[in-house]
Amino acid sequence: VQLQASGGGLVQAGGSLRLSCAASERTFSSYAMGWFRQAPGKEREFVAAINWRGSNTYYADSLKGRFTISRDNAKNTVYLQMNSLKPQDTAVYYCAAGPSAVGIPRLYKSWGQGTLVTVSS
Repeated sequence: VQLQASGGGLVQAGGSLRLSCAASERTFSSYAMGWFRQAPGKEREFVAAINWRGSNTYYADSLKGRFTISRDNAKNTVYLQMNSLKPQDTAVYYCAAGPSAVGIPRLYKSWGQGTLVTVSS
């Protein structure tokens, strides 16, 4: 499945952004989806994941309460709502599709191109 992430940009600390990831196939609804991020000089890290039905969500402990993952299978799209953004949230954010909603990048089969989020202080 091909994925296209969008919605990144420049935001001040304390602000919000909503990222979107659109899938090219109707089989989107059969995939679990995840969001990961990679800051300059750092490894890719897990942000959030959601199962195929949208009934179960998982978050990195450090992001719980600020980020929300959701999906609309009718629109073949997964979202990441990011609130109370901090400068340390600055990174390229990637969406990914895979068989299970897990936090392990290598278990995802398809990746979007990434969208840059920059949070200024």
